[in-house]
Amino acid sequence: MTRITAPPPPSSPPSSPPPLRHSPAALGTPRSRRRHSPSPSLALTPSSSASTSSRPKVRPSPRRAYAAAQWVALPSHPAFSRGDGGESSGGSGGGGGTAWDAAASRLYVWDPSARGVHRICVRVRDAEAGKDGEDVAVEAAVPSEMLMPETDLGYKVTHLSLNTDGSSLLLAGSHNISVLYVHERVSEDGDTVICRTVPVASQILPSDNDGIKVLQTSWHPFSSSHFGVLTSDAVFRLFDLSFDLEQPEQEFYLQPILPGKCQNASSICPVAFSYGSDHLWDRFSVFILFSDGSIFVLCPIVPFGSDYNKKHIQEIYEDVNSFGLKSSNQNVVTNSRLAIAWLEATFPELSRQPADTSALMSRAHPYASLDDSLTLQGPLCRVCEENNEPESKSNSCEGKAVGFVYSSVGKDSILVTAWGSGQLQIDALADEIQPQWSIGIPTRLNVDAHGQIKSVAMICDSNSEDSWAMRSYRPSSTGSNVKSNTDAVWVGHSPPLLRLAIVDLALAKTSNDSSLSLFLDPLVPERFYCAHGGGLDMVTLHFLPFSYPEMASTPPSVHPILTTGNNEANSPFLSGFVTIADAYGHVQLVSITCPGECFVVEMKGWKEPTPLQLDIDSKSIKDVESFTTGMISKELIAGPDPPIVPSSSSLRSLTPDSIEGKSTLHHYIKVFHEYYVEYGHKVFIELKEHADYLKTEIEDKQKRLQAVKQSLLSIEAKDQDINNRINRAFKVYDLLEKRIEGFKILPAANKKPLSQAEQEFKAQLDRFADVELDALRSSITALSARMKRFAHPSIGSAAGTGMPTWQTPKVGRSHVSDSQMSLLKSSLEKLSLLNEENNVKLRLIEHELKNQEQ
Repeated sequence: MTRITAPPPPSSPPSSPPPLRHSPAALGTPRSRRRHSPSPSLALTPSSSASTSSRPKVRPSPRRAYAAAQWVALPSHPAFSRGDGGESSGGSGGGGGTAWDAAASRLYVWDPSARGVHRICVRVRDAEAGKDGEDVAVEAAVPSEMLMPETDLGYKVTHLSLNTDGSSLLLAGSHNISVLYVHERVSEDGDTVICRTVPVASQILPSDNDGIKVLQTSWHPFSSSHFGVLTSDAVFRLFDLSFDLEQPEQEFYLQPILPGKCQNASSICPVAFSYGSDHLWDRFSVFILFSDGSIFVLCPIVPFGSDYNKKHIQEIYEDVNSFGLKSSNQNVVTNSRLAIAWLEATFPELSRQPADTSALMSRAHPYASLDDSLTLQGPLCRVCEENNEPESKSNSCEGKAVGFVYSSVGKDSILVTAWGSGQLQIDALADEIQPQWSIGIPTRLNVDAHGQIKSVAMICDSNSEDSWAMRSYRPSSTGSNVKSNTDAVWVGHSPPLLRLAIVDLALAKTSNDSSLSLFLDPLVPERFYCAHGGGLDMVTLHFLPFSYPEMASTPPSVHPILTTGNNEANSPFLSGFVTIADAYGHVQLVSITCPGECFVVEMKGWKEPTPLQLDIDSKSIKDVESFTTGMISKELIAGPDPPIVPSSSSLRSLTPDSIEGKSTLHHYIKVFHEYYVEYGHKVFIELKEHADYLKTEIEDKQKRLQAVKQSLLSIEAKDQDINNRINRAFKVYDLLEKRIEGFKILPAANKKPLSQAEQEFKAQLDRFADVELDALRSSITALSARMKRFAHPSIGSAAGTGMPTWQTPKVGRSHVSDSQMSLLKSSLEKLSLLNEENNVKLRLIEHELKNQEQ
């Protein structure tokens, strides 16, 4: 492997601090001066404009004098030696308690004991080019800054996320979200900095940690001011940091099933979401995972004011005009026209003649179709390439889906789903994502006095005909007819999934589902990491259907990076995990455990790592010990080679007293003296060089000998206890044998085993007990919270939220219009039908459970 060596960085930071980057909220954009308006949400929740108008003024702080910093190894930084234990850890065991700013080379770590964020300056240097044999690659500056929220958050932070320009931090909990502005500092006291902190959606999310739950928060990859929030009431919200933090810019109410046709309660419980990457329509897509493993897609979704590559937008626009409008299928033409209208309205420069070729980026303008809403595409069906049939039960995963990630690798779009049973399901999109709209379902728009769209809300229903159409999908025939394939692109069906592999991590079976988190590699897109209670694993894909079709017979490779030896696979292990791409083409894995320890593992290209054995009890790392070769070279151990001596017959003719004899004797004495003196000098140098090494080895062997002696003494002390336990075990074994013999006499021993149908029915009942009941309870709780907001509206909320006069309730009459009342009644009827079906299922489950107990 070729390594490029760079000069080492300076030993101390510059005398002046780096230039501050202002967050988007502080910029005086036209959107930030618009008056707040009520939310376009269907729940008609009143809002307050306090978040945008009553911001605290940032007091100027005196210029700080930056002293010379001391560079230490990152695991030795004082931020990771707090030893607060796993109970007070702010992370949830998923690795979300850290964030990495690649542009400024800063590591952000949440400290649960101090209730603040450590901002650590990090540098990565070439370990092989270091002096004195040092192998430290990642170093941190001491001291570091501690960013404290302006006020106490009042909740436990489980996830930390940094936006693309490094100006804002998301502090997310199970029921609350706050934004910490890194560069808007209220006051400073040494290395402790008080930063402005603002809550997010305080009127939507409850303050008593009951009801709606925050499932995932994530910044949008194409905007530094937009972030998405997925909540347990099956609503995906997109917030704009520069405009309003109380009401979302875009709201999507997910309806994955048709009303009255609920056959699986877990299918209405979302788990996670992932944004698409820079690939065709994937850049405008949001992939949503539900607890039963089904995957849905929303396309197109674009943050208002975000920037995109103009060349890529033009490519999509030309593709729609070239293939969609020329089709003979009316559905194809309809979808193509809607896509063209959306592109021209969102990116107006596409329709201008002549087009401006100097601009490299295109800014998205606010737009949403008034008469149509987005379709919740899915669930994406999985097909088998061999027999062109849906996947069988033997290829399905067990448990509940707990994690999800999207990755774009070359020409392929990869979807990885993590299951609570310790399995990873890897699928690839067999076709391209295309936009879809539901014709006739209106969108709720909120506009200002100039007609500009401020916020959007819509109900996204799934297409009932989509899954049936995909069951007839045949991958082997996609290339047989070019015209039919062109029509299939825009016909309005969701793309199918091609199963690549199912990876079983062989985690310990526990009563509860394991907690698994997925992370992508910043340099190698075919590689990702999975953190779980047993450690950290690296998974590498070798076969991709469109990028590497020749590797079809090569399964994914799994390599353990950190192993804990913990049998409780569902217990939390990592509170923080980030991947750092250095300047030498390597990836540094920074892992922070729940007790507060930091571990750094260097990944060099495709080289398989050596697993680290992590002992949680003793809190020490034991690397795999390599075999040490001999301390002294083989030439010295073999001894000096004797000089060549002539035959004895020639020497016998010489006498010691003769001149020739004395000369010959003197010559050979000189030869032997010089040779052995040289050998002795080599031995002296060798022993002198290895004196320190021998001393270290002897001390290490003595320590190990003492440890072995202590272990032997401990074993001898426990020997009697072990013998007693063995005797008790034999007694219990004999007792169990007697009880088994007694059970054989009972009449129930002659019962026949369950048939295949009975076993499947029993497995279905167990699945209802494990997954369905929890899903039903979560749905009922979320619906109850929403019903309370409908039944108990706040008095006088319209006057305080800046509602238009035509929405202000009149005196003596209800502030709810007739259309809203009819919508509420229909929602109540659907809710009652759903509750009746759930009651019937619950009675059936209770009846079967009672039969099993009897």
